[in-house]
Amino acid sequence: MSSSKIALITGGSRGIGQNIAISLAQKGNDIIITYLSNKASAEETVAAIQALGRKAVALQVNTSDIKSFDAFEQQVSESLNTTFGTTRFDFLINNAGTSLQAPVTTTTESQFDEMMNIHLKGVYFLTQKMLPLLQDGGRIVNISSAVSRISYPGVSVYGIMKGGMDVYTRYLAVELGARGISANVVAPGAIFGGGAMDDNPGMRKFVEGITALGRVGLPDDVGGVVAFLCSDDAKWVNGQRIEVTGGVSL
Repeated sequence: MSSSKIALITGGSRGIGQNIAISLAQKGNDIIITYLSNKASAEETVAAIQALGRKAVALQVNTSDIKSFDAFEQQVSESLNTTFGTTRFDFLINNAGTSLQAPVTTTTESQFDEMMNIHLKGVYFLTQKMLPLLQDGGRIVNISSAVSRISYPGVSVYGIMKGGMDVYTRYLAVELGARGISANVVAPGAIFGGGAMDDNPGMRKFVEGITALGRVGLPDDVGGVVAFLCSDDAKWVNGQRIEVTGGVSL
């Protein structure tokens, strides 16, 4: 299948983001990924996408550094022109992030601010900056988390920010509807093998025990759902939160 549509995936060099990038490439889309520091992994992802016959480029950006977004917008614009021969892209996937384990009683202000900048403020203003480059009729998919629905000890700040992203997505859907742009949330559960989870036998056993399908989540469980939301099959899905957890704590 051939298509000239282009997806921009933040944090696309490993884990869930990498799987999203490859899943979208397999559906015939060209890809821009961002990475924070792991250039080698980003280049491996680009090579894997190119091996599928699609165009791909990796750009470095710190998605929590709002002051850098003007320069990043220029980079995206130049890449669209030089690599893809166009001025717009079609799908924005806000995936970049990290987790924090800290109880309410000991969370510091700097920890709170870091999580807010990465998962909420950064997503808000990066999306704002990308909107002029996003094609009318395009799609936004924000990656949230099961912990915006289910509360576990130690992840209050992360859960708060992801809950904010869930709400933000509905407002995007309302305000961008006139441009034909839909916005949805994909909320994974605990995903192992992507580098973000504390991966040990005890944690795996716990997750398996609260998951209806009886196993832990893998990056490969998520990418196809995002690719679906960027397909014509999902053209009437808008403002929704789709949880991808195998049925956690039902």
